[in-house]
Amino acid sequence: MDDDQFRQLLDDFNFSWAGYRKVRKGVKKRISRHMQELNCPNIKAYLDLLNKSAELRQECEKRMTVSISRFFRDRQLWHDLEEDILPSMIEREKKTLRIWSAGCARGEEVYSFKIVWDRLNKKYEQLPEIEIAATDMHPDYIEKARAGIYAKSSMKEVPPEVREHYFDIKKKGSRFDIKAAFKKGIDWKVQDIFSNPPGSAFDIIFLRNNLLTYYKEHLKIEGLKRVIKALAPDGWLIVGSHEKLPAEVLNMQRHNSIPWAYRQDV
Repeated sequence: MDDDQFRQLLDDFNFSWAGYRKVRKGVKKRISRHMQELNCPNIKAYLDLLNKSAELRQECEKRMTVSISRFFRDRQLWHDLEEDILPSMIEREKKTLRIWSAGCARGEEVYSFKIVWDRLNKKYEQLPEIEIAATDMHPDYIEKARAGIYAKSSMKEVPPEVREHYFDIKKKGSRFDIKAAFKKGIDWKVQDIFSNPPGSAFDIIFLRNNLLTYYKEHLKIEGLKRVIKALAPDGWLIVGSHEKLPAEVLNMQRHNSIPWAYRQDV
């Protein structure tokens, strides 16, 4: 599959060339294998088949999913969550904090949050309850997230003492299983970003490196408006460190030290 053919596929799904350009090699290989499985000799035959079958189209879209994640990716974000954003929420004495990881991939982001929350639990006499919703369109990712088993490559940002406290380390340090206690209280769901949100009034929504990176502008805006509507009035939307909100939804305040964290303008 050459780049012109790949662009035709992206256009058919309203995906962004700019978002896929740097990661296209692996995606093209997965799509080429799918074409071979279906005996499609060219991109036209492939698209014709996809547009006749919702099931095949969904399978293609899953193969176009890009997951680049690890624990505590973007260290500044996790530092400021622990030292500033979450303490501010705790001080407001809300009974429950609601968190949504939209596009949770294999769960590293969700478990990173659980680890931060556990560390805060040691600093405060009483914390609010937390409710965590974690969604991704890829069923395999959700199953792997539930299992909570990770390779060494996911642990690059995790200090040794955190590894030892929160993970069962196996296979001579090449496998890390999140401890069972930290798997509790997470509602995992297979769901795409354009479906109805898994709730409302979320205090924090993580929307990192998916919608704003891989979709064309009109779909970004449509999806973002749906996501922002699910925020609490003073909730935080956290996007990827290289992502920016479109001008159409910029009625939000940026965090002082995390320019990719936005708060509802209240």
